[in-house]
Amino acid sequence: MRSLFRLLPTLRTAPTTRAPRREQVSFQLDAQRSIELLRVHDPRAKRIKLSVDERGARLTLPLRASRAEGERFLHEHRGWLAAQLDRQADAAGSGLVRDGTATLPLRGLELPLRWQGGRATRLERGDDGLCFTAPANAGDAALRRALKDFYEAQGRADTGRWLPKYLPDMPRTPRRIVFKRTSSLWGSLAPDGTLALDLALLLAPPPAFEYVLVHELCHLLHADHSPRFWGEVEARFPAWRDQRDLLRVEGRALKGRLRQLLAG
Repeated sequence: MRSLFRLLPTLRTAPTTRAPRREQVSFQLDAQRSIELLRVHDPRAKRIKLSVDERGARLTLPLRASRAEGERFLHEHRGWLAAQLDRQADAAGSGLVRDGTATLPLRGLELPLRWQGGRATRLERGDDGLCFTAPANAGDAALRRALKDFYEAQGRADTGRWLPKYLPDMPRTPRRIVFKRTSSLWGSLAPDGTLALDLALLLAPPPAFEYVLVHELCHLLHADHSPRFWGEVEARFPAWRDQRDLLRVEGRALKGRLRQLLAG
């Protein structure tokens, strides 16, 4: 009699993927400057890689690579790293500065910013630019909060103007729209219908922001990025390719500028 166990299907255990190991480390970039960078041992990495974006420097290592190899790689590329960090800082611009020469980005423009005293902390737009009202003792956290609230209010005003054009032929409306800072995506549509938009879109020219809104609304029709999906985007926003290319070229700088303004 054949064994019962020989009749049972062979169970195969799915291979497990180890999660990347992340840690913040210090690196002496030059005689005057020490930086913090993210070191990641990633099982998917094939080679040692050094990258810089608005979040800072990142050293990615395959699992087989040692920390000593990572250190050698950093020392060999410290000139490139210093240049990239300086370039990133220049692209991000300055933070929130209380002087008469400051500007703030809004809708693809750099608007002059003036300051005045007052009891409440708020930022408003006028005919001649932006005006920040704040008590003399207002801290950086309060100023950044007011700036974030201002950008969110401007974003809601923009989406409020655009949505009536696009919602009538959608199967449903988004459950709600939220603004947040993201590291990579410009927008997302959650299964519960929440539409999330990157706050950095308020720094971009309005057509780029509108394209992202249309893109996410079209996910109400098709959840993927199939040709049918892009056909829906094309029908509603024919210039979408230009705006997508703009965000690909300038997106890192926009996100970096917002990060510096809101994180100090």
